[in-house]
Amino acid sequence: MRLVSWNVNGLRACLGKGFRDFFQVSGADAFCLQETKMQQGQAEIDLPGYLQYWNSAMRKGYSGTAVFTRCKPISVSYDFSGEKFGDEGRTVTLEYPEFFLVDVYTPNSQKDLARLPYRMEWDDAFRGYLQSLDAQKPVVACGDMNVAHEEIDLKNPGPNRGQAGFTDEERQKMTLLLASGFTDSFRFLHPAEAGAYTWWSYRFHARKTNAGWRIDYFLVSNRLRGHVAESNIRSDIMGSDHCPVELVLN
Repeated sequence: MRLVSWNVNGLRACLGKGFRDFFQVSGADAFCLQETKMQQGQAEIDLPGYLQYWNSAMRKGYSGTAVFTRCKPISVSYDFSGEKFGDEGRTVTLEYPEFFLVDVYTPNSQKDLARLPYRMEWDDAFRGYLQSLDAQKPVVACGDMNVAHEEIDLKNPGPNRGQAGFTDEERQKMTLLLASGFTDSFRFLHPAEAGAYTWWSYRFHARKTNAGWRIDYFLVSNRLRGHVAESNIRSDIMGSDHCPVELVLN
């Protein structure tokens, strides 16, 4: 099974930058999007053979997730933890016979860490949510998790320490998440690979110089590790300030 995840940073804009071309050749059984920044129906997205599940933010033009899947799920749910985290369209969960697929767009801590306290609550709640699913069957969680976990996961760790996405607090929450029964599939297969990034600032020609961050993930329940055949970063694909990431399960 091939799964793809991509923060498209506005799907309507990405549609004009090659989204359909990559979608068609990706071979994805399920294609997870983050930061769609739209409501379903605001653009024509005809994908024959795929079911579409959208979770859009109440605030128009902001956040949002969606999953396009060939395989009809047993059930679909949106958001978690009641109203606390339910208005920004940040998760879609599909239940399949063998596992849960969770598409997530984790909140950014923002400039001057204005939203770090909210982010800390989110991380704890999301970890609890994944654990509750994992108690039922294995989990695959993917998306923009807005944290570079280790120094190898960004080009310039020193100057960026303490910045949103590389605070000690955010990194520790990822450590806790992994310790609670989950595996970072990319690091599982590529433990020492440096220069592998999924997001680049639009400023300072960051993508040309590969001054990036790895903040997009496929996490799997530990008991799925033996089924991970590939975990790839498609830095060759343009169209967003993020690139797609892929997971192949056998």
